[in-house]
Amino acid sequence: MPFYVDIDPVAFSLGPLQVHWYGIMYLVAFFCFWWLGNRRARMRSGWDAEQISDLLFYGALGVIIGGRLGYVLFYDLPNVADDPLRLVKIWQGGMSFHGGLIGVIVAMALFARKSNRRFFQVADFVAPLVPPGLFFGRLGNFIGGELWGRKTDASVGMIFPDSLSGYPEELRRMYEAGLLNDQARHPSQLYEAFLEGLVLFVILWFYSRKPRPTMAVSGAFLIGYGSFRIVVEFFRQPDEHLGFIAAQWVTMGMILSLPLVVGGLVLMLLAYRSKETAHA
Repeated sequence: MPFYVDIDPVAFSLGPLQVHWYGIMYLVAFFCFWWLGNRRARMRSGWDAEQISDLLFYGALGVIIGGRLGYVLFYDLPNVADDPLRLVKIWQGGMSFHGGLIGVIVAMALFARKSNRRFFQVADFVAPLVPPGLFFGRLGNFIGGELWGRKTDASVGMIFPDSLSGYPEELRRMYEAGLLNDQARHPSQLYEAFLEGLVLFVILWFYSRKPRPTMAVSGAFLIGYGSFRIVVEFFRQPDEHLGFIAAQWVTMGMILSLPLVVGGLVLMLLAYRSKETAHA
């Protein structure tokens, strides 16, 4: 019988304040960035703990502001036009990686200017620190029962109540009676957590342990994320209000990820054509 994903998205309450698992995952992601950043700083000259904290501050603003604006622009613009307050309702979910990436790029450019560094010195340093945040972000999606995959009869299939119509108690009874087995879906959030989070982190962390040409680590990140995201899109259910963009298999996630792969390949080509090696 498929696993029934019915996890309370609220971790705990403090009076009227509800603390959601999604928010906790973001805090854990930021902590991992800070901790790994300090470890990475000890392996690279010219970086210290204060700069890592400043970089985290800039990056966090970029992720949150860019991620939300990106989601609105790429996935939810008609609904926000009808209800402008949806723009700030982050607690209801709705964050775009591609928008967050744009926000982080702006944040890195500002930090580079402030710290008298070139942009790709900062970007190459930051790239291996990003995948753990993606890992915890996708776990937050899974706990919240959102961004589920397409239907499957494979043993990995899971049932997400929010993908069905009906009251929770009614759905639970139907599940226990074995009436929802044909509603099992790929846990695409976990696929993304594994590929974009764990696998990409291992690749980038070990690749960047040795001095590489400037832009190479950034290029590897773009290629890795874009490729993994395109693969997972074949298992992930498209947003209901968008559906397939073309040919009954092309999704918005694929369209947004393809330029990342191309851009990453261009950066790698330029990096290895150059004789400049990044040491900081």
